[in-house]
Amino acid sequence: MSIAVAIVEDGKRLRAQLVALINGARGLRCVGAYASGEQALRELPGHPADVVLMDLNLPQMSGVECTGRLKQLLPALQVVILTMYDDSERIFQALEMGASGYLLKSTPPGDILKAIADVRQGGAPMSSYIARQVVQFFARRASPKAPQLAPREEAVLALVAQGYLNKEIAEQLGLSLETVRSYLKSIYEKLQVRSRTEAAMKVFGPSKAG
Repeated sequence: MSIAVAIVEDGKRLRAQLVALINGARGLRCVGAYASGEQALRELPGHPADVVLMDLNLPQMSGVECTGRLKQLLPALQVVILTMYDDSERIFQALEMGASGYLLKSTPPGDILKAIADVRQGGAPMSSYIARQVVQFFARRASPKAPQLAPREEAVLALVAQGYLNKEIAEQLGLSLETVRSYLKSIYEKLQVRSRTEAAMKVFGPSKAG
């Protein structure tokens, strides 16, 4: 089954280029391209997507706010930030709102396609610089006493912290993919987080998060 991708980008030319890129790639299809966060919130729920490429610099509602509101409406939706700027503060805000990855608009087209596939499989695509900043940021904000996780949940989260994808975690622990996803959902609820990166930081901190 192909991955359904939506685009939220106010630049008409780039939006058209991204639509062409998605529709020209095997296993992907573009189900919507929106010029604003407001339009995305109105129309995207009627055209469900698996992954959204989200610009941060939108004309009215910011990409950060749009990400948070979309995640409330569609919790299973994966959001990858795609922007021109290496704006650390807004990146952290977007990740806290539930975004799963961060790419610069200068990212080669092939890497954008790979990031879509990665995030759909449970990965968190982002530059190494941003990854380090995220580790440090969430480590500073981590609660000193995380809620108690079941042993199997701790095992799943430990592999998440080492960068394993859901499919790889399932293979390592002898579980089904659906069981891994169920454990992750329980972990997010217990830790009161919205992303795998934040969950790993809250429990393990920077020294064990790879």
